[in-house]
Amino acid sequence: MKKILMVDDDIDFAGAVKILLESKDYEVVLAHDGKEGLEKARSVNPDLVILDVMMPEMNGYDVCVVLKADPKLCRIPVILLTAVDQVMFKTSYTKQMGLMTEADDYIAKPVESAELVKRVEDLIRSST
Repeated sequence: MKKILMVDDDIDFAGAVKILLESKDYEVVLAHDGKEGLEKARSVNPDLVILDVMMPEMNGYDVCVVLKADPKLCRIPVILLTAVDQVMFKTSYTKQMGLMTEADDYIAKPVESAELVKRVEDLIRSST
């Protein structure tokens, strides 16, 4: 069973994604901020990481940069899943920043369930 680490400070959203992906036979581990996400990435060695961008402790862009710089974790596909496109005028985060992190995919919230599952499956398939 493939393991996915979902890192998002929106507990309800993370829980909904967990239920969705578990219904597709993935094991899903949750973390609710960037620091916890890095700790869990190192301890559970996931097959894929889904990262929110705007989080406390450490944002998703920074987490992605650390993951991609770590020789033990750099091959794990990372999806940035974020509402940055909707709140760009209110925040210092930009889509360009996300593209510079070496993330494997970038998905704007809200995302359709089928689209998220397809992107997860495509990345996991291409990384094995």
